[in-house]
Amino acid sequence: MKFLDQAKIFVKSGDGGAGACSFRREKHAEFGGPDGGDGGRGGDVVLECVDNLNTLIDYRYQQHFRAEKGNHGQGRNKTGGHGGDAVLKVPVGTQVLAEDKETVLADLTVAGQTVTLLHGGDGGFGNAHYKTSTNQAPRRNDDGWPGQEGWIWLRLKLIADAGLVGLPNAGKSTFLAAVTRARPKIADSPFTTLHPNLGVVYLGGEEFILADIPGLIEGAHEGAGIGDRFLGHIERCRVLLHLVDGTEADVAEAYRIVRTELIAYGGGLDEKPEVVALNKCDALTPEDIAEKLEALREATGGEVLPLSGVSQVGLRDVLGRLFGHIRTAREAEPKVLAASSAFGSSKRSSPGFNQGAQEPSDDGHMGANGEWLWRDPNDDESEDEE
Repeated sequence: MKFLDQAKIFVKSGDGGAGACSFRREKHAEFGGPDGGDGGRGGDVVLECVDNLNTLIDYRYQQHFRAEKGNHGQGRNKTGGHGGDAVLKVPVGTQVLAEDKETVLADLTVAGQTVTLLHGGDGGFGNAHYKTSTNQAPRRNDDGWPGQEGWIWLRLKLIADAGLVGLPNAGKSTFLAAVTRARPKIADSPFTTLHPNLGVVYLGGEEFILADIPGLIEGAHEGAGIGDRFLGHIERCRVLLHLVDGTEADVAEAYRIVRTELIAYGGGLDEKPEVVALNKCDALTPEDIAEKLEALREATGGEVLPLSGVSQVGLRDVLGRLFGHIRTAREAEPKVLAASSAFGSSKRSSPGFNQGAQEPSDDGHMGANGEWLWRDPNDDESEDEE
């Protein structure tokens, strides 16, 4: 299935039904009077957020959506029936934009959320509505009001707690596959990842969602490479994990290129908390690792963690730092749902990172200062000996 994160569609709500002009004509009703009913209301255009979709590919092959018209009124004071609504199902994280692609009309972030985008037209009045003491046989009936219509843009922004950024071939997909059950395409070539991927990380009794996007190159904000359009998928993230390829000749320059693109894109990405890790340390000597860590520390002005997604070295420290930022953000904004909660279903049926046959609570716990403390297997062995 192809991944499509934006689509332009035409939507129209239903027109209202016309009122009826009718009179009672029963055999024994000498003064029957008017009995024309009102027209029915047109259908609405409704967007429904569902948790079993992850792309807008359905709107690639159908771009026009119209709600049903209201039924006309009839004699004997029969009001026309309402037209059926046009219900558009979209993935969690979909934004609805006006035709100018700037005005946000709706933002669907929770499974089950519904938004009425366009209201149907009201039905017209039948001649029974205009009956008065001085006009006892009105012959006026109105047409229904027209529905609303227009072109809109659907733009998908994935909901994740943490996002992966870096140059192409920096090992982002390998890291995602190492810590989650996701299986992205992995190859020794740039731009192997052509669309975002999501994975669920289990950390003790907690879980968070990790997003991987295509790599950035210098000039991506000007359209170089795949461009920076996919950066919209990490705008909702609480923290970014910046992976720097340790085999690069100049790791500081590699870090600077990605940071420059984040600043040029905007959207507050450059202001988000960032965890920097030197990846592919399994391919480096200890002297090279120390030298490149020092170069990155000078470029970032903060701590840099050594990491290897292939040999799974340093994964625990990185995940602990990520969850520390996520937990702080959740406490600062308790009204904002966790990404895993936004999809409306838990994914604990699949074992997560380093979980195996252990219970989730056996992996570790959060320390008093907000750091993640891993369980030490040696402590369990000493307890068994005693």
